[in-house]
Amino acid sequence: MKKRSDNTPPREVTSNQNGIHPNLVTTVNKHLSHAFQKPYAQHNIEAFKDCSQWLAQRPNPLILDSFCGTGESTRQLARLFPESLVIGVDKSAVRLERHQQEQDEPIENYRLVRADVDDFWRLAVDANWQLKHHFLLYPNPWPKSAQLQYRVHGSAVFPALLQLGGEVTLRSNWKLYVDEFAAALSIAGKGAATRPYFPETTITAFERKYHHAGQSLWECRSQLTEK
Repeated sequence: MKKRSDNTPPREVTSNQNGIHPNLVTTVNKHLSHAFQKPYAQHNIEAFKDCSQWLAQRPNPLILDSFCGTGESTRQLARLFPESLVIGVDKSAVRLERHQQEQDEPIENYRLVRADVDDFWRLAVDANWQLKHHFLLYPNPWPKSAQLQYRVHGSAVFPALLQLGGEVTLRSNWKLYVDEFAAALSIAGKGAATRPYFPETTITAFERKYHHAGQSLWECRSQLTEK
């Protein structure tokens, strides 16, 4: 089992919440019936414009890698889907600055952008983007019961994720998060279920860390729009 620097394995998620959050149905339905009115931040608008310009002359299918961190997963997805364009989005400049380019194998079908998904997803909906695939790989679990609104499926921007369409894939080492995400999709009328995930090749640092430590990984996939 891989150890951390203090010779202990990576911690598994702990929570004071047992089972699906009791307010999930009410929360999801509230967000589905009320538009998210938060004003767009100017830096997110500019970031989205840059991405739109990059896409303008490229009619390829589009993949979004949200919460991409250092962009390792974005680069790997671009390699796995060479016929598509992949955009990795993360709000942290520090994480994105740690991105490592391929020196011996240049990959040109991806782009990283610093932006908050609260704005980026809604701007993409406003621009009528339709995704081929949307990856949400190991987002911050926000494990306390009081933090439901910070989870993807408990946030006011969840309807924008649905409107972007395509096939959505969420992975986590916390099964309850994936169960809750699948339940939220079901509330929204989308078929979804949790299943174990066994990576043949890990594509994010978190995935690699958890997998090497022997932690169970979980995945939810849902086709949001008909093929």
